[in-house]
Amino acid sequence: MLVKNEERISLISAVGANGEGIVKEEGSVIFLPFAFLGEKVRYKILQVKKNIAFGKVLEVLTPAKERVKPVCPLFTKCGGCKLQHLRYSEQLKLKQNIVADCFRKIGNLEAKVNGTVPAEKEYGYRNKLQIPVVWQNGETVIGFYAENSHRAVKTAECAIHPDWAKKVIEAFDAYIKKSGVKGYDEESHTGVLRHIVARDIDDCLIVTAVARSPLPQQDVLISELKSRFGRFSLYENRNDRRTNVVLGEEFNLLYGEGKYKVKYNNIVYEFGAESFLQVNTEMSRKLYKKTVELAAPDEDGAVVDAFSGAGLLTSMLAMRAKKAYGVEIVKEAVQCADDLARRNNLTDKMENLCGKCEEILPKLIPELKARYKAVTVVLDPPRKGVEYSVIEAILAAQIPKIVYISCNPATLARDAGLLVGSLKMTKNGIERQKEDCARYKITYLRPFDMFPQTRHVETLVCLEKKQD
Repeated sequence: MLVKNEERISLISAVGANGEGIVKEEGSVIFLPFAFLGEKVRYKILQVKKNIAFGKVLEVLTPAKERVKPVCPLFTKCGGCKLQHLRYSEQLKLKQNIVADCFRKIGNLEAKVNGTVPAEKEYGYRNKLQIPVVWQNGETVIGFYAENSHRAVKTAECAIHPDWAKKVIEAFDAYIKKSGVKGYDEESHTGVLRHIVARDIDDCLIVTAVARSPLPQQDVLISELKSRFGRFSLYENRNDRRTNVVLGEEFNLLYGEGKYKVKYNNIVYEFGAESFLQVNTEMSRKLYKKTVELAAPDEDGAVVDAFSGAGLLTSMLAMRAKKAYGVEIVKEAVQCADDLARRNNLTDKMENLCGKCEEILPKLIPELKARYKAVTVVLDPPRKGVEYSVIEAILAAQIPKIVYISCNPATLARDAGLLVGSLKMTKNGIERQKEDCARYKITYLRPFDMFPQTRHVETLVCLEKKQD
């Protein structure tokens, strides 16, 4: 029987979906972060729940050949990177296996998963910084949260972010010291500064200070940023809610142009503080290129780009189709997409709709099906996946091809199962189908390593309707 706080020595027999080592003893499965297959470890039991337990590795007695020395001094303390202890080639294999496991266990699908597309940069690849600012132990701390907590681990720099992120943190740290502004205390709902959000594309930097109330001495913050950056924009975002949601609805431009125009391949586009863009620019080029290749829009047909963000992928699809329709809920992103269409002479081939996909798509898809020779649907939803009404609309219209981009292999596998027919929705929830009633076949399934050193993975799948 497992007992909390006891120490044990065991051999890691498997690896979990989050990259953690797994030990099976006394009828229980024990999850041990930062351990790997084949390693002999000494560990401490931290939590016991029926047949599942969670522990902490105290010492690696026999390291795996795949183990390497982590780059970041905050590794295991910060809740971000989970895989820095593994050789990069092994991280790629692990993510391929995670996707395959999700499709088998969640989607009820035995699918061939192609090898993970490697990133060009193992470190320093992120174009976006999002870091909490909290009042903790009598001081304001800038730092990422520790695992499963809202305790900030003080962070001066991060290995998966470029050098500009370090400078942004430095600027805010200096501002905090000079202005005396307090970080946010979520228990008492006090303090001012809650988060720092910044994005840099081609040396165009947009910084957003998320605050519960007006930022004091804004000129000091602007001065600190000016001393480190030649060109930047600064927004204040107001968020006074008791919530874990980072951004509020109100944005106020304090300095700079607010939006920037940059070039992506041959497309000129504009991005702002609210625009959705993939966090790894180089990997997004590979991902979008393959997405367009798989979608292969008919020159006489239409393509729907659901969850289209600032319209970059929509424009790439529009160049191949008679017309592309982007659907996005964020108003600012839709405005950027409209500007992109005008700037690249695509207004006749690209239309952007603002609203919820689950409300727009069930009406839009049948209309397009009646007007165009062929309709293709591209899905790129948030981590929760798509609403079932979207799946119903696709199935009802018998869309011949679906291309799905996902940052969550679990919800991707679920949605793929519902589309293929290996899963079905019932009044009691989602159930596995026992009989073979596949409506679609998976013709392409491959992870793209958008997030090296972390357990996260972007996955691209193409589903084509089976011929009767």
